[in-house]
Amino acid sequence: MLQALRKIFGSKSDKDVKLLLPIVEQINAIFPTLATLSTDELRAKTDAFKTQIASVVGDLLTEREQILERLRTDADLEHTERSNLYARLAENDREQFTAIQETLTEILPEAFAVVKEACRRLVGHTYDVVGHEQTWDMVPYDVQLIGGIVLHQGKISEMATGEGKTLVATLPLYLNALAGRGVHLVTVNDYLAKRDREWMRPVFDLLGVSTGCIQSNMAPHQRKQEYGADITYGTNNEFGFDYLRDNMVTDADDMVQRPHWFAIVDEVDSVLIDEARTPLIISGPVTTGSTEKSFVDMNPRVRRLVETQSK
Repeated sequence: MLQALRKIFGSKSDKDVKLLLPIVEQINAIFPTLATLSTDELRAKTDAFKTQIASVVGDLLTEREQILERLRTDADLEHTERSNLYARLAENDREQFTAIQETLTEILPEAFAVVKEACRRLVGHTYDVVGHEQTWDMVPYDVQLIGGIVLHQGKISEMATGEGKTLVATLPLYLNALAGRGVHLVTVNDYLAKRDREWMRPVFDLLGVSTGCIQSNMAPHQRKQEYGADITYGTNNEFGFDYLRDNMVTDADDMVQRPHWFAIVDEVDSVLIDEARTPLIISGPVTTGSTEKSFVDMNPRVRRLVETQSK
């Protein structure tokens, strides 16, 4: 009965794909028009996209800086006014997010077509990937374009090994990197993070987008540099522990991550289900013999705080 109903009405997946087909048609209509552009002209598309996005949030960014400056410098702010400023900051961030998302949706067909054209131009080029010679032979098919749209929308794209997941990810990674806030590709081990970065790097290099890769043996200053790239590859453990360490620093300059913006999780079932069973736990160093002293020092303060809260 269920199979019969699906034949008549179609599955949800079929309906979702049908909704995306017009976008795929737009991408494929733009794609041939890019062939006449020089490499510099194609790369200039990236700057044009970034300028377009910056223009829609320019006033919001100015307002945000003004609020932050007032919070830093105005010592006479009353509690209510300070709270209102923080509330406006949160609202400002939401407005920025909405404005950027609307712009990304608008430019998605052209941005995906630009990535597809970059892939076409790389066909036949040979380069090194984790010590192995690799010849580029990939140009996104329509099903891969659909996968890229789905990932940009924050949904799960289920693909079997060999169907080009790594290539599919380049499409939404490029699109969301245009906001200039850094995007992450989360995978399951250091080797895959390094391989995928080196494998897809020619596409991003051609389009003027920087890439980074977090490895387990990196020093903090190296991590900060890699996080500063437009696109950063790494593992869930490294991203997770860097986040925890950033919340333990005493100076904001020692933080290595930027505010989180967009991420794609590879092997999502493994990372968000299997790996999530083991919590990430981190702590600062404790001097031998300091526990008792800390208790003696802090106990009266905690007691006073609890009493005040109770009153």
